[in-house]
Amino acid sequence: MNALSLSALVLLLAGCKTSPEPAHRPASTSTHSAVAVACHAPGSPALQLLGEQRWPLDTEWAGVPIGGLSSIDYNPADDSYYLVSDDRSAKDSARWYQARIRYDASGLQQVSITGQHYLQTPAGTPYPSSRTATADTAVPDPEALRLLPGGHSVVWSSEGDFARGFGPSLQQAALDGSWQKTWPLPALLQGPLQPETGRGPRNNMTLEGIAISEDQRSLWLSMEGALRQDGPLPRRGQIGGPLRITQYDLASQQPLRQIAYIPDALPKDNLLLPLIAINGVSEILADGPDHLLVLERAYVLGAGFSARLYRINTQQASDTLAIDTLQDAAYTPAHKELLLDFAQLGLRTVDNLEGMTWGPRLASGERVLLLVSDNNFNPAQVTQFLALVETPACATAPSSAGQSHRN
Repeated sequence: MNALSLSALVLLLAGCKTSPEPAHRPASTSTHSAVAVACHAPGSPALQLLGEQRWPLDTEWAGVPIGGLSSIDYNPADDSYYLVSDDRSAKDSARWYQARIRYDASGLQQVSITGQHYLQTPAGTPYPSSRTATADTAVPDPEALRLLPGGHSVVWSSEGDFARGFGPSLQQAALDGSWQKTWPLPALLQGPLQPETGRGPRNNMTLEGIAISEDQRSLWLSMEGALRQDGPLPRRGQIGGPLRITQYDLASQQPLRQIAYIPDALPKDNLLLPLIAINGVSEILADGPDHLLVLERAYVLGAGFSARLYRINTQQASDTLAIDTLQDAAYTPAHKELLLDFAQLGLRTVDNLEGMTWGPRLASGERVLLLVSDNNFNPAQVTQFLALVETPACATAPSSAGQSHRN
């Protein structure tokens, strides 16, 4: 989510207090957390902090501040990571970065940018900013990017350019950034864009997450928040209306089915300031044949950012693709299993987490989950990299009732 107004509010709250740093800062502050991976009992976190790195706002690549990092994906072919920026071509043309990340059982050792690629329009030109865009070209707001099976193309989503009349889109590009095709969106996700209609996607609450299924036959595309006709956004003490997660057939690039996901109520109260807050899905990730990890990221003015990680079964939810309005409709939403409240990790702060990918396993076999935050190019925030290690479930005693945690 490219929360420009939210960034201004965070700035106001923080008083713009930052410490000066070198203009080209190759190293980042880091926290190494030597983890002795123990099993976890039911009700305890299934993930532990392996390490953290934090980049200040003035971290640069090729003279341009690195920021707005809204996704992360691992390419095993060259052991690199792809991170898209939601800069909206303001500081440089729309782009994604290539990075190297190194970790082991002692912690997160290194995160470094190694290159960048500009996303291109169908005409073969870099995307323009709002100052230079022509009437027929949307200014992109890239929020998710995944490498497609085969490793020769990426697919990326834009939340849209609502102010200029463009809705969200799903695009495919070659590894050099050149445009290849536009994927079709279900009609309900395209518009209308006018709030007065009471229908369609909400500005800045559209295509936020992409996942590729484990069998590499499906792509899942998630909205950040509910369509207007599907229900309200989360409030204090009130869950949000259902947001839609669409399954595509990768071979045909056509929507197959859709499931509904219910986001949490706002996680904290705001008693001292007028309520300015959001909560929605900022990323999804495949986790086994029929499951997705779902990252809910929230912000409450005066309380800051928070995040929770859930696991859902995609096969145990109703197909909502043909349901025009979910509010008051009969359907079964995805069941949520809480894996982690990021407040449990002992971090100094949790920033605006928006990207998530599996990295290589540790030498001892444990899976590693990597996350990155979007700093909104805001001095009151940081670009935060997290490495989490998955802990195995504790074996149950023979005398127990045979309850077991997920595999």
